[in-house]
Amino acid sequence: MELGLSEILFWVFSALAVAAAFMVMMNRNPVASALCLVLTMVFVAALMILLGAFFLGTIQILVYAGAVMVLFLFIIMLLNLKAEAARRLSIFFVLGGLAVCGVIGMVVWKVVQQENFLVSQTRIISETKLSDVKVLGKLLFSEYLLPFQLTGVLLLVAMVGVILLCGKEQPSETSKNEGVS
Repeated sequence: MELGLSEILFWVFSALAVAAAFMVMMNRNPVASALCLVLTMVFVAALMILLGAFFLGTIQILVYAGAVMVLFLFIIMLLNLKAEAARRLSIFFVLGGLAVCGVIGMVVWKVVQQENFLVSQTRIISETKLSDVKVLGKLLFSEYLLPFQLTGVLLLVAMVGVILLCGKEQPSETSKNEGVS
């Protein structure tokens, strides 16, 4: 099996994106973690451009790696978040994390094993005469409708989880009065 330049670049950018995403999780400093997320988005944009989706790659860099991440960094610096202290690992969380990693790994392995994976993905975009936006819209609302809707639900659940985790307890009236007297 001989790999062409585009296949080699695909695997290099994929590995770099996964490595940068791993660094997002492993960094204890929120600013360094956000910067690794910028790198992840840039590598994903490179993958999109490599697959012929120039509009999506450009928007990925301009909107997400540019505007959204600058906003995240501004909020992190405004809140003056410090590096997180190391937590004790619970066996329940470790086993749950390993189970989730196993499921994701199986899904990725199944997708990679598909015959002509790269060729089929690039064929969809390059054989159509429509622009990137029209192709994306048609694919999202026809062939990939269920994954698109499930992604929306997942993002909603993640947003609610973040709001619940970040909510701080307000001091009760009795504790406020005890501090005054």
